[in-house]
Amino acid sequence: MTADTASAVGSLPIPETLAEVLTPGWLTSALRTRFPDVEVHDVTPGPVVSRVSCNARFRIEYTGAPDEELPRDLCVKGYFSDMGNGEASAAGLSEAMFYGSLAATTGVRTLRPVYAAVDPATRASIVITEDVEARGGSFLDPLSTYTPDQVAESLEQFATLHAATWMSPAVADAPWLASSLPHLLRSRGLPEIQGNFEGPIGAGVPTAVRDGRRLVDAYTVVAEEAVTASPWTVMHGDAHVGNLFLDGEGRPCLVDWQLVQRGPWYIDVGYHIASTMPADVRRGVERDLLRHYLDRLAAGGVDRPDEDEARRLITRGIVHGFYLWAITLRVAPPITTELLTRLGTAAEDHEVLSAATR
Repeated sequence: MTADTASAVGSLPIPETLAEVLTPGWLTSALRTRFPDVEVHDVTPGPVVSRVSCNARFRIEYTGAPDEELPRDLCVKGYFSDMGNGEASAAGLSEAMFYGSLAATTGVRTLRPVYAAVDPATRASIVITEDVEARGGSFLDPLSTYTPDQVAESLEQFATLHAATWMSPAVADAPWLASSLPHLLRSRGLPEIQGNFEGPIGAGVPTAVRDGRRLVDAYTVVAEEAVTASPWTVMHGDAHVGNLFLDGEGRPCLVDWQLVQRGPWYIDVGYHIASTMPADVRRGVERDLLRHYLDRLAAGGVDRPDEDEARRLITRGIVHGFYLWAITLRVAPPITTELLTRLGTAAEDHEVLSAATR
């Protein structure tokens, strides 16, 4: 499959409702894009989580495909609710393209897709993957306890992704991987940041960096740099612990690829290190964790970035994460509060609002 066109993923019309997806007829048609002889005979719906996107677990009974290649326990992610219409629905396009055309070639641990589709006209999308919970896996959230050893493991996955796509001609011109950081400045900004900083959600943000205007200015610099950065790679884009799951062996895996895009490696790394641990833990291990990432990147065939320069660059990733959570509105307040506290403290520790604009 190629990475530059919507033909890399399925071409069936995207269903408007979850009920239509969970029918033997539609699933048979979808899965035949990969398993030509499959016939789905029965579908058993499971739990549904519906927010902006809708995530539904289900089980199928089928014939005509190898059991080891097509799991019977599956999960579908689509945008079927009122909240998931319009611009929110379009957020799934890059994720569907990633699963349909790039995930398998990177070697990164993530959900195993069996079907992905994008409607180029409406930008609607749908992804069907294995159900990792049925296989003993578990999804994390931003408040999950996450140890430095686990951070090292997930940084290895970012290094795998980055090394596999480092300045890759195969994705250099893919429009679905265009940098979206400047768009974030247009969609929300100072009013949302000030609302969070001045309310209880921003109470843990250090006074020295609780300045919406300076954060917008710093993020403007980071976003502009990301568009023209060289070297570039494919980056995850939203590298907090809530976008990880542990597989049945307890290994960290990356998930939620709505912000996947071309950009500099340090965005993922700085954001991940700053957001996954409380400040007192992070301060004691961040240099070792960065060194571990750089070693794994080099093991993937990339010239190892200079360590002193890398320490400077990952502050851009802290700005990115800090800005994302400062403009966040529709997430449970304890989650936004914790991540703003972690990222704000890292921003103060590294003086990132000043450093980004120097």
